[in-house]
Amino acid sequence: MADLQPISAALEALLADVSALDAESIPLEAAAGRVLAETVTAQLDVPPFDNSAMDGYALCAADAGQWLPISQRIAAGTQAKALAPGSCARIFTGGEIPPGADCVVMQERVEVDGECALMPEDIPAGDNVRRKGRDVKSGSVLLNAGERLEAAALGHLAGQGITQVSVRRRPRVALLSTGDEIIDPGTPLKPGQLYNSNRPMLRRLLENFGAEVLSTVSVPDDYARTVALLTAAAAEADLVVTTGGVSVGEEDHVKAALEAIGQLDMWKLAIRPGKPLALGRLPRDDGSQARFVGLPGNPVSGFVGAWLFLRPLLGAMLGCPALTSLPAVTAKAGFATSTGPREHYMRVTLEFSPSGVTATAFDDQNSGVLSSCINADAFAVIPANSDIAEGDSISCLWLAG
Repeated sequence: MADLQPISAALEALLADVSALDAESIPLEAAAGRVLAETVTAQLDVPPFDNSAMDGYALCAADAGQWLPISQRIAAGTQAKALAPGSCARIFTGGEIPPGADCVVMQERVEVDGECALMPEDIPAGDNVRRKGRDVKSGSVLLNAGERLEAAALGHLAGQGITQVSVRRRPRVALLSTGDEIIDPGTPLKPGQLYNSNRPMLRRLLENFGAEVLSTVSVPDDYARTVALLTAAAAEADLVVTTGGVSVGEEDHVKAALEAIGQLDMWKLAIRPGKPLALGRLPRDDGSQARFVGLPGNPVSGFVGAWLFLRPLLGAMLGCPALTSLPAVTAKAGFATSTGPREHYMRVTLEFSPSGVTATAFDDQNSGVLSSCINADAFAVIPANSDIAEGDSISCLWLAG
């Protein structure tokens, strides 16, 4: 096992010389899940004026405890007039606080008689008032470059009246499946064949990680065809991902093809599952290079490899720090295990309680058992040559999209 490389070395090789892709301007309504290319500065205060947090009556706190004439009615979306001294204003949620008023009393606490209202006593100034700029102040940083635009961030931008945003171009990915025995669903199985579970799984993960999957190609167990298909994939994609074909079998042609036409940066890692994983680069006619990640063919190995390698690589291409590493959680092991010379990434669920976090491992951790990944919350990272007893403290990597 002396030739196996640690995951830290593999990540260093994978991310060497990676720079963020070009920016493009797109409509805000199409920007869900995209990554900001430029920091956005607020041009407006949010809210843009002092407004009421509820339906009630606006007044000056000094007039609390008195009967006050109702001098105006202020609905949301209308401009308030200055409050007549010694009066109150009927106001609704979101309505502008009129000049001269400094608090709002909820309507349930007010007694109304015709055009007058009795205010309760001891109303503090500022009560139930949402101040101008409470959420966002004009000139402040609204969102930083590298932020992924999910629901709240999109709302934040829309609150500034923004209709176009500058985002990183999605990394273009070619996804190649190798092996004569692997066929697509919808075709009758022949003896010795398997349906391709890697393709839809990896496509979904790649898209969740911010990529655009340009093509999905089946690669036969043929060296010349493997070379041709890798060359074609590199011509159109920023990243070429393969499954299978990177081990040492006679029909495993991907590694040999990569070495012949491109550059092999790393092969065979000290991790379980996923030892036969290849990292490298493929040349293009213009002198640039496409990144290459060759995942093992076993579906669990592909799943683990996608989270550990594809996610940070795509995060670097997108300039998105949140994607470059998985959040770590310390938990108590709800299982016992021993490892050999490879670091083990076990599929676990996490249970949170007042006493802490407990990680429960899926019973069958074999690299061909894809069901172990369906409900997994995290990977429990078990160091090489370790004996873990139930209750021991372990580190887990949370599978946060």
